Amino acid sequence: MAKSKDVRVTIILECTSCVRNGLNVNVNKESTGISRYITQKNRHNTPSRLELKKFCPYCYKHTIHGEIKK
Repeated sequence: MAKSKDVRVTIILECTSCVRNGLNVNVNKESTGISRYITQKNRHNTPSRLELKKFCPYCYKHTIHGEIKK
């Protein structure tokens, strides 16, 4: 039996400023990394990529986290 497409899908949100600054070699932080959150979205209500403002522990501030591919 064919599986129907679910309306609600699990997505991964990644910090956009960490991705841009990740290539910088002269970073004076104790731990460098990329902040990621896992959440769900409704495919019918938001067909485009989701962007939310979340706290990034690596940047120590609230930044925009964008949806990435799995």
